[in-house]
Amino acid sequence: MTPPDRESLFRDFQAQLAQTQTPESVTELRVAWVGRKGQLTLLLRELGQISVDERKTLGPLLNSLKNDIESALTQREKSLTKVVREKALESDRFDITLPGSTPSLGRIHPLSQVMDSLVTIFRSLGFVVADGPEMESEFHNFEALNVPADHPARDMQDTFYLETGPKQLALPHVDRGASHETVLLRTHTSPVQVRIMQNYTPPIAVVVPGRVYRHEAQDATHSAVFHQMEGLLVDKDLSFSDLKGTLARFAQLFFGPEARTRFRPSFFPFTEPSAEMDVYFERPGRAPEWIEIMGSGMVHPNVLRSVGLDPQVYSGFAFGMGIERLAMIKHGVDDLRLFQENDVRFLRQF
Repeated sequence: MTPPDRESLFRDFQAQLAQTQTPESVTELRVAWVGRKGQLTLLLRELGQISVDERKTLGPLLNSLKNDIESALTQREKSLTKVVREKALESDRFDITLPGSTPSLGRIHPLSQVMDSLVTIFRSLGFVVADGPEMESEFHNFEALNVPADHPARDMQDTFYLETGPKQLALPHVDRGASHETVLLRTHTSPVQVRIMQNYTPPIAVVVPGRVYRHEAQDATHSAVFHQMEGLLVDKDLSFSDLKGTLARFAQLFFGPEARTRFRPSFFPFTEPSAEMDVYFERPGRAPEWIEIMGSGMVHPNVLRSVGLDPQVYSGFAFGMGIERLAMIKHGVDDLRLFQENDVRFLRQF
C-alpha cells in the first residue's frame, strides 16, 4: 500500500468543504469522505492488507485525518445551520409597534333588530311574549278566530296544507276517534292567542312574534314566508279607547315622540269593530306622510266564546303588524327581498 499524503488529502477536503453552502451539502460531503463507502473509509479498510509495521505508521495518520475531517464537518454544519435559522427569523420578523388587525364582527339581522325593539316596547307596556307551533290546525288558525270553512277571508290567506295524525300535534279540540286532522302552516300568529286564552284565565296581555306562511308569489312587497307580531289584551271593562291609547303610545316609542296616529274603519273576521292604524312621521329621504302599519280591533264575541270566555264578562283588543313592513318603513327599504338575500353590503348598514 502506497502511503497517502495526509496534508494533500486534507487540503482536498478543505477545498470541497469551503464550497458547501447548506447543512444538506455538508451531509453529502460527510458521506463522500467518512461514510460507509467514503474516500477515507476505504483507505482505513486497506490497513488490514499491510504489514504490522506499516499499519503502526499509517493507522494513527489516517485516524488523525478522520478526526480532523469530522471535526471540520461538524463545525461547518453548525455554522450553516445558524445562518439558515437567522434568515428564517429575519423573514418571520414583524414590527410589534404596528396596530393590530380588528376582526370583523357579525351584526344582528335588521328584522331581528326590529322584532327585539317591538318586544322591548310592549314589555315596557306590561305585555309578555308568547310562542306557539308554526304547523297549526284549521281550528286554531281559522275556526276559533271566527273564520269558518266557507268564509271568504280564507281566500285571502291561502297557505300550505298538510295531512297528519292528530296525536302528532296533540291538538286539544280533535276528536280522538278521527283518523286524520288537516293541518297547515299558520297564516298569522293569532292561533297562539287562541291557545293562550284556552289555557290562561284573564287578565291576559301577550304579544306573539313569529314566522308565518302564505301561498303568494315573491315580489318587492310579498313573500311566501314572512314575520308578524300580534298582540292581545283580555280583561274586564276594556274599550276601544284602551286600544287606541296603547297603540298610540307604541307608535311614539317606536317611530319617535312626534309620531301621530289615526284609525280608519276596516274589517277583520276576528275583531269587531276593526280598524287600520296609520302613523304620520317622516321617513328617511321623504316628506312626512300617513303610512298604514297595522290592523286592530276589539276581540269578536264569537272568538271569546270559542275559547270558553263569556263576552258579557270579558272584552279584549287585538292588533297585528308585519315585521318586514315596519323594517322597510323605518329604514327606507323599498324591496323586502333585500332582507332575505344575506348580502353583507346591505346588512352592514344596520
